[in-house]
Amino acid sequence: MQIVADIGGIPGKDCDGFCKYCYFKKVQEMKTFGCSNCLPGKIGCERCTKGVSEQVGEFKTPFEVITSVQNTLMMSPHSGDVKANITGGGDVSCYPYLEDITQGLNQLSLPIHLGYTSGKGIKDVKIGSKLINNGVDEVTFTIFANDANLRKEWIRDSTPEVSLDICKLFAENTELHAASVIIPGVNDGDILRNTCESLENWGAEALILMRFANTFNEGLILGNEPLLKDHESQTVEEFEELVKRINSEYNLRVTGTPVCDPETGAPFAISKKENEVFLQFIQEITGEATIISSKIASPYLTKVFNKISDDNVNVVPVEKEIACLITKEDLEAIDLSDLKESVILPGRSFVHQIDAEEILCADGVDRVIGRGPDTLSVDGELSGTLTDENVIERELEQFNQLVEAINFFGMKKIN
Repeated sequence: MQIVADIGGIPGKDCDGFCKYCYFKKVQEMKTFGCSNCLPGKIGCERCTKGVSEQVGEFKTPFEVITSVQNTLMMSPHSGDVKANITGGGDVSCYPYLEDITQGLNQLSLPIHLGYTSGKGIKDVKIGSKLINNGVDEVTFTIFANDANLRKEWIRDSTPEVSLDICKLFAENTELHAASVIIPGVNDGDILRNTCESLENWGAEALILMRFANTFNEGLILGNEPLLKDHESQTVEEFEELVKRINSEYNLRVTGTPVCDPETGAPFAISKKENEVFLQFIQEITGEATIISSKIASPYLTKVFNKISDDNVNVVPVEKEIACLITKEDLEAIDLSDLKESVILPGRSFVHQIDAEEILCADGVDRVIGRGPDTLSVDGELSGTLTDENVIERELEQFNQLVEAINFFGMKKIN
């Protein structure tokens, strides 16, 4: 179990400047989307305004962070190992009280996971040793490339050599999960191979490859597309092949986001032919509904429901590639004739109920609009720490929650 030690921070401000490819770069103003957390009659809440753009607040004091962790320990029942995950909106390595907070968490007998960090806030390798002595035993490190010049240009790292030495130190002494956003023509090809070789030699545990997003449909919903005018993303299929190839060539646990995990079959492992036997553990569907989902997830969902639902459920994809980033603009492009009288939206989509009902009932059909679970699978950022069985268990739990939503909101079949 990991308890979040949220240190706060604002992208661009509390991370020594934006990386060139940063999702939050070029955001000019706060947008209000609407979501399931909003009040029924009001569009906009902290999650779908400040939260989505990581503008919640600046770095917190060590006292605030430690107190929050202590409260969580007291209020949340837990058994077995507990770890503190230091994370926030800025770069963890740029938190000015990082040594203090690791000391405090260590005094609570908590091992520590440093969440996503580029290391560029640490200017002396000795600090890395102090963090390890303070109980840091797991690190998620954005390496981008083992090329100092590329790190300086793309991560805007003023001391790239020191950061790579820090990465090496963490790999040798902790469980290091490296991460790299893949920019085609920049840090793929031979650069990626060299990076993998370094990570392998240093003793890194895993590598998370992240597909670069550069358009609205790929997930840039903050009015900041494109991030890079002269660069295009890989296709999902090309990216999936890259993940599989790198996983097979190096002694690293390689996963990808939004796809794929070659070891567990995530995301949507239960859609695979070899896992069809597990579909019997999804409860009976007694309602009829349309599931609206993303361009990437929809084919997987269609496979599952074609096997378990006859014609009770259909899946309608939108052009947005990530379901939790679906906005009302995506719904406006849907052909309403494809929808049944009950519709299930992704639980975390950025659409208010008012907008959803107005858009999806615009043809005069009074549809029931419900929400499914927040997730239906796990992506490579999480699945790399799970077993095949863990992934199947989670997906079955989440698909059963989805079926419960279908049965609750869906029009009942007449026998």
